Amino acid sequence: MAKTRIQKEESIKNLVEQIKQSKSVVFANFQGLKVSESEELRGQCRKQNIGYVASKKTLLKKALAEVGLEVDTKNFEGGVAAVFGFEDEVAPAQLIAAFAKKHDIVSIYGGMLEGNFIDSNKVKELAKLPSKQQLLGQLVGTINAPVSGFVNVLAGNLRGLVTVLNAIKDKNPA
Repeated sequence: MAKTRIQKEESIKNLVEQIKQSKSVVFANFQGLKVSESEELRGQCRKQNIGYVASKKTLLKKALAEVGLEVDTKNFEGGVAAVFGFEDEVAPAQLIAAFAKKHDIVSIYGGMLEGNFIDSNKVKELAKLPSKQQLLGQLVGTINAPVSGFVNVLAGNLRGLVTVLNAIKDKNPA
């Protein structure tokens, strides 16, 4: 059943809100996926606080124009899904790239990062970057390394002292 004009305007409004709230967006083709596969993807999106909206190309184009981004959606073949990263810029690209490896039907058209359109190659490069949480973990590990090394050095001196005292005790039973 065709959407009414009011439903289309509501869809555009919803897309505009999500585009404005998101740090990055990935556009991909999911046409041809089984319902179970599509639901699996939606579940993965929910777990990572990533938005997922399947949309018509014309509605997506109008929403992007309203945000101030001109994207030629005619190059997008088939149906288009927009995947929104609200917390992490890299998460949508990683999720879609991983999902596309398992499902050959899925293809990435491009995306949006910092208000600019990026092509599919840049989205794939973005997917290879570590996530924000991984980077923070690496930073904490790097900051903690000198402190951890210092603690080990101090503990080594104490271990040496205990070893010497145990050797003296074993040598002189009193």
